[in-house]
Amino acid sequence: MRTVLLVDDEITVRTTLGAYLEDDGLNVLCAASAEEAIASLDRGCRPGVCIMDMRLPGMDGHDAILALHARLPELHFLIHTGSLSYGLTDDLRAIGITEKALFRKPLSDLRPLTDLVRALLTP
Repeated sequence: MRTVLLVDDEITVRTTLGAYLEDDGLNVLCAASAEEAIASLDRGCRPGVCIMDMRLPGMDGHDAILALHARLPELHFLIHTGSLSYGLTDDLRAIGITEKALFRKPLSDLRPLTDLVRALLTP
């Protein structure tokens, strides 16, 4: 089973979304910050998908995605943000992130996100 790295500074999001993904049979590693997520990869964690909040204390989600991608280029990213004005930047598009990977908080239905995670984890 491949791992999902869930990066969000809100404990409620980490616990509820993490529990939902685990209930769906996925292995979930949670990080409260970009720095914590990067340290996980530096310790050898090799998730298949990262669900990234964009507004984080310290390093933001944008820079975290670029740092994680540099360490693990095959990692797939989904963006989970509460910002209604957020739009993908050219450098994130250049590493393969598309509008289909952008989810706005709060999600009333988690199934589309979970279905995309599963599709990305399928070899």
